[in-house]
Amino acid sequence: MTALVLVMGVSGAGKSTVGPLIAAGLGLRFDDADSFHPAANVAKMSRGEALDDADRAPWLDAIGAHLAAHRGIGCVVTCSALKRSYRDRLRAAAPDLRLVFLQGDMALVAARQAARQNHFMPASLVASQFATLEPPAPEEGAILLDVAATPDALAEAAIAGLRG
Repeated sequence: MTALVLVMGVSGAGKSTVGPLIAAGLGLRFDDADSFHPAANVAKMSRGEALDDADRAPWLDAIGAHLAAHRGIGCVVTCSALKRSYRDRLRAAAPDLRLVFLQGDMALVAARQAARQNHFMPASLVASQFATLEPPAPEEGAILLDVAATPDALAEAAIAGLRG
């Protein structure tokens, strides 16, 4: 399969856990969007400050360029892609982008985020992530998955949806 897949959702939803499982199941390269953040973004989030659209623009452009470079090859990338405009920006670079949306209860996600070790995104920003989130509209064709399931079950459901 040569799909371009974006595993999206708020921080703590499980993108970095489920994304590699999806990539392995599809035989594709995996990249975590966190590695595309400019140092200034990481520093800002580390201070507990939420990113704004201006902060996210170069990050989204870098992810879009990466996706475009993998057209015809395929890859799985994680990215919060919280707003429709962010996803539209990524689709401008990769029109055939497929979305897997990891969605769930804020309390569950906040507990997972609080349990993370050595991650620059503090649990205090989970509420801002949910406040910013614009779930994919039906016409975006996202595969919707509930993060209460196990990572393996989420990956299996995503792979089935991507192949189906």
